[in-house]
Order: sequence, then C-alpha cells, then structure tokens
Amino acid sequence: MSVNDYISALEEFIVLMQNIEAASPDVIAEAMTDLCHVLKIGKVEMLTYENEAAEHLGLATVHRYYNCGEPCLGEYINKRIITADEQIAVYRVFIMNDTAPWDDTDRKRINLFIMLLSTVTGKMRLLTLTHRLTFFDRDLNMHNHRYFMSLIRKLYKEEMIDRFTAVYFNLKRFSIVNQQIGRENGTRVMKRFIAMFENLLDCQDECVCRIGGDNFIALVKQEKLDDVLGLLSGTGITYDESRSERIFISATAGIYVIPDMDSFTLPTDVMDRVSMAFQLAKGSAKQDVVFFDDALLARSKQNNEITACFQKSIEKQEFLVYYQPKVNIKDRSVAGAEALCRWVHNERLVPPAEFIPVLEQGRDICKLDFYMLDNVCRDIRRWIDTGMRAVRVSVNLSRRHLSDMDLLKHIVDIIDRHNVPHEYIEIELTETTTDVEFKDLKRIIRGLQEAGIATSVDDFGIGYSSLNLIKEIPWNVLKLDKSLLPDYEKDNPEQKSVMFRYIVAMGREMGLECIAEGVETKEQVKLLEDNHCDLAQGFYFDRPLPIKEFETRLMDDFRYDK
Repeated sequence: MSVNDYISALEEFIVLMQNIEAASPDVIAEAMTDLCHVLKIGKVEMLTYENEAAEHLGLATVHRYYNCGEPCLGEYINKRIITADEQIAVYRVFIMNDTAPWDDTDRKRINLFIMLLSTVTGKMRLLTLTHRLTFFDRDLNMHNHRYFMSLIRKLYKEEMIDRFTAVYFNLKRFSIVNQQIGRENGTRVMKRFIAMFENLLDCQDECVCRIGGDNFIALVKQEKLDDVLGLLSGTGITYDESRSERIFISATAGIYVIPDMDSFTLPTDVMDRVSMAFQLAKGSAKQDVVFFDDALLARSKQNNEITACFQKSIEKQEFLVYYQPKVNIKDRSVAGAEALCRWVHNERLVPPAEFIPVLEQGRDICKLDFYMLDNVCRDIRRWIDTGMRAVRVSVNLSRRHLSDMDLLKHIVDIIDRHNVPHEYIEIELTETTTDVEFKDLKRIIRGLQEAGIATSVDDFGIGYSSLNLIKEIPWNVLKLDKSLLPDYEKDNPEQKSVMFRYIVAMGREMGLECIAEGVETKEQVKLLEDNHCDLAQGFYFDRPLPIKEFETRLMDDFRYDK
C-alpha cells in the first residue's frame, strides 16, 4: 500500500462524509470502500449498548457499515468509545482474508479511520436525536406542530398543497375523561383514537400531529375529509379489554380546505386559517365543526380591528354603562340593576356580541370589567351625594380574572376609591369548568363575602351546572338563566315549571336570593309570583337603559304595571 493511495482514499472518504445529513449506513459503506481496500479491511461493524449493564448482558444493536462479501476469519481491531449521550459504541474492524497481517503503520491508520468513523456516526446519532426532538412529540411518539409546518412548506414548494385539507381538532372534555378513567387509561384512549385517525391515511404526505395536551392538527387528502369527519363526530374506544370497557370520544374541529395555488398566498396561512376556524368551533355551543371561509376571514379582520382600537376606546370613554332594572315581584319596584356594557364607536352602537367574545380571548376583558366597575361606583356615589335613591348594582366579571391572586384587592380598591358602601355592589361570576378554577372561585367569593360585597352565580342552569357550585360556595344570589323559564308557545311548560319551582325552593331554603333573568311574558311573571321568586329581570319590564333613563326608574314612587 502506497502512502499516496492511502491519502487519496482518506481524502475521498472525508469529502463524501461532508454531506452528513445524507450519511445513511449504505452511503457510508460506499464512501469507505476504497479506504477499506487500501487498509486491507474486510468488514466494519459497530455494536451499540444503551449502558454498561446492557454491554455486560450482551444486549447490542449491530450496525454493519462495510463487508467485502467474504468471511473474515483473521485478526481484527476492537475500539470501545463512550459517546456524548453516554451510550457505549464498540467498533470492530476485520482484516481481509488472504492478505498480509497489519503492521504498526496499518494499525495507526486504522485507528485514525475508526476515530473519523466515530465522528461521522456520532453526528448521525446527534442529527437523528435533534430531528426527533424537533419534529416529534415524545409523550405520544408522533409528529408535532413543527413537522406539520415543515410538511406544509414542502408541499407548497412542490405546488401540491391544494390537494390537501387541514384539520385542527381537540378531543372534547378530555380532562373529564382523565378524571373518570384515570390518566393512564386516558393516555391509552388518546393513542388509540389517534391510531384510528392514522389508519385513514395512506399517503406519505398526510399526517396527524400533536400540538399539545388534547389538541391535534392533521393534513389529509381532500377526498378523505368525509371519513375524517365521521371519526371526529365520535366513536367508542376500549380502554380495558379484560372488562370490555369503552368510552365515547368525539372532537371539536376547525377545517380549512386549501384552495388552488392561484388563490393561495403563504404556507403560514394554513395554520392561521385553520386555527381561526377551530377557535370559532371551540367557542360555539352549537357547532362542533367549523369550516374556514371568506366570511370567517372578514370576521377575523374585524376582531383584529377591535383588539387594536380597544385601548384608545377605553381612554376616550366610548364604553358606556347601561342599566337593566331588577324588579321586585311583589310591589314592582326597582330593587337593583345589572350593569351592561355598550360601545359607541364611530357613531355606531356596537352590539356586545361583536366585541365581548373578542376581548374574552385575552386579558382585555379584565380591563373592561374594571372599567365598568369604576363607572358603576362613580354613578352610585353621585346618586348618594345628590340624594337620589341608590340601589345595589351587579357587575359581571369574566372567568379570566380567576387567575389573578390580587383580584379581591383590585375590586375593593376601586369601590373604596369612590367611597361606595360595599352593600351597593354585587359581583356576578359564572360557573367554572375546571377544578383549579373552582378552587380559585371559592377563594374569591369567600373574600368578597368577608368584605361585605354580595356575589351572585350568573347563568345558573345554562350549562352543566353542578350543585357543588351552590353547596360549597357562599353565594348571596342565585341568578336563574332564562332557559329555565318555559316558553308557553313552544315548550312543554309543565316540565320546566316543575324544574323552576324546585330550584327556587332549594335556593330559598339555602338562604339565597333568587332572581330570574330573561323574563319576557306575563305567564312567566305569574310563574315567579306563584313560586315566590324574589326578583325578575327581562324585557317584560325593561331593556338595558342609558344612565339618564334608568335614573327615572329610581324615583321612590316609580312602579311597573301589574
């Protein structure tokens, strides 16, 4: 073997290994062929062990990088290396048959070759690990959001993206599933549901990826969409084969059918638009699946405009307090009011349904709530100072406040800044959806009680209200949602009347003041009278009123007609 032959083969091996991303075992074998021939090497293999215990037990993964095709029965060189990730790699290099033994120079060169090979294989392992950490969710051993975006960019570049549909979905009420069957079974159910989803996919470019928690995003061929929606609408998943126990799993989803390339703009639009559809589905009580369309895009633009101009609108006092009277059923007097927000922007009265859900997506709703409380306190202080009759006013607080450890202090500071007696303020909070929120709610309500501030549970009966909500938390007022009141033209009035009667009786027995909201008919008022419901609020008596008009209802002799 000449020195020139060795140097030339070594240089070729090094050059070929520069393209490390493509260095598969076959590529490495091809790259080292000439060098192995020059060094009289017949076979090269690497044994890897997870740790020393695995090495002791002989539990190796064998990687064969080169084989001349003939048995190698002569001498060999072993080199043991502990890798950066604390695995053990043993490189074994065998001499060719029917060739002169290696001399010291040969062995030095072979050791150098092994060190180069270990560098290459180490980088391969590092790249594999990096790829896995970057593009895989380790908990469920599946692709993640980064992989989804890399696939979108690839298909966009290949001008094939318009053959696919993006599906962003969330497994409904999965926290409750974990509570019912345990987290281990819950994980098993999640994996099996995703496996069923993956079974619908047969194209290399289709995928389902985990975003986090029980949220997933998928890319599917457009002709598969009906099958996918069928699965997302719900299926039974077995989690205990021994007892054949199953649980029903369904999903909320946003869908973006990707348009033709002429209508497509940027790869990031896919995620933006499917997320937009998903958020609408997530916030809807009626739709589990929402498709992205131009109307949704226009709504998103409108939402962005609301968010952008919110702070200036607060500073310009564009948000107004309207008061909806709470009426004493017995004598028809105004016993209180609920403060409701109205927004006058660009000479237009913006309906709450347009801006409240937008602000609730972030912390802006908390700023608006404190703004409303501040203005209510200013009005009450003026009523007291001018000798007008003052009544207790309820102010809504979003659940977003529950994470604020200083919420009680913020509320009391606003009330006390206006020197308003605490009995004139009532704080309305809705039912919670998680154990953490429930504990926070309990803490806040107790703190308000100690400060002498009344509290009411808003919209009781609108969702899946738990009796623990009124059993464990010391509310003052039980505010019954209008869905509990019968519509005598549409409903079976007897059934709802029975429910209403017993809820009011239970509330009164527990010492709660009961108020029915959404009262709109004479028959509903009669139902309240017959069942001793204290207060009513609704269009039958009054709509939410501007401050000046509401103040006419505060006259001592004002009564609504019976």
